[in-house]
Amino acid sequence: MRIRLLAVGRRMPGWVTTGFDDYARRMPRECRLELVEIAPGGRRSGDTARAIADEDKRMVSAIPGDSQVIALSVDGKPWSTEQLAGDMRTWLADGRDRVLLVGGPDGLGPDSLARAERRWSLSALTLPHPLVRVVLAEQLYRAHTILTGHPYHRG
Repeated sequence: MRIRLLAVGRRMPGWVTTGFDDYARRMPRECRLELVEIAPGGRRSGDTARAIADEDKRMVSAIPGDSQVIALSVDGKPWSTEQLAGDMRTWLADGRDRVLLVGGPDGLGPDSLARAERRWSLSALTLPHPLVRVVLAEQLYRAHTILTGHPYHRG
């Protein structure tokens, strides 16, 4: 099974790349974590709707056909780390790839949200999108350590 993080944005600060890569490297082969960056829509002209539409089109086209899609969204359901670990157990058992969607500064477009089978909220707080990449990678790693009995998680 693969977990693909589709995230709008490129040229992240070094700490984002380092943090994400560190946790992604720790994931086992049977549960690989991959990042696919989606080019952001142009916002210089002030046409936010067009930028969202451009990102939405690129996001949906990057989703592999039979993957379960989970959108990161402020209106999603919050999960505890233990709930994520339980879901990960199910994911590993069925072997179906998972795709996590992280939108740009104005969120995900309607087609991306419609493609998602579930919506997940990391926090009621507004988090910077680069930080979300690192938090997601760390939480996926933490959930996997719960499943394997590794002492990383001390919940």
